[in-house]
Amino acid sequence: MSDLSTAVMARRRDPASALDLYPTPPWATRALVEEVLVPEGLVSGGHAGTSSAYDPCCGQGHMAIPLAEYFASVRASDVHDWGYGERRDLDFTMASAEVIGRPDWVIANPPFALADRFVDRALTIARDGVSMLLRLQWLEGGERYQTIFSGTRKPALVCPFAERVPMIEGCWDPEASSATAYAWFVWDCRASAPARSSILHIRPGMAQLYHRPQDEALAVRGEARRRAAARKAA
Repeated sequence: MSDLSTAVMARRRDPASALDLYPTPPWATRALVEEVLVPEGLVSGGHAGTSSAYDPCCGQGHMAIPLAEYFASVRASDVHDWGYGERRDLDFTMASAEVIGRPDWVIANPPFALADRFVDRALTIARDGVSMLLRLQWLEGGERYQTIFSGTRKPALVCPFAERVPMIEGCWDPEASSATAYAWFVWDCRASAPARSSILHIRPGMAQLYHRPQDEALAVRGEARRRAAARKAA
């Protein structure tokens, strides 16, 4: 194993505070399916669909649970035990193809520092497509331009949210706010690489439209406010 691989594995197996857990608001996953994948003909509409999906950094299930509303089967794993997933000790970027399998879709909110590795791995196993929720900042960078955006691995769609997708470390608080812009990056593995990536904006109002009462079981309301008060007091 290379020194780089050893360092990456060590960082990913550090204590929970080092693992970059920022749970995805469930509504943001539903927006991906309802506003992008179904209208663009990438997956079939209707409850529980016919395709399989795999979330390889499932955290506490905030993405995998709403995915199960749209896909016939959903696998979920993570490198750390956050209390959810069929495997809680699996490093997706290094696991063998036999362990990972061949899902139709890989859909994830990966650690930003390891996003390139997650995309690379996902593109080798997904039958139909890959969707990654990433900061819009991921569009930047000379090296990424060479390895992703100027060659045969460019995404078919870059789908920025017109509204913010607030995320905080360790839990999901629907009352949180954010200055960070996020987008879904979507690859169609069934087609040849497009000449250029297309921009498809995800319209405002998604948080209200796609929030469901059952999502409250995944929420820790008021946590962002409590942390802000603690920082101010300190």
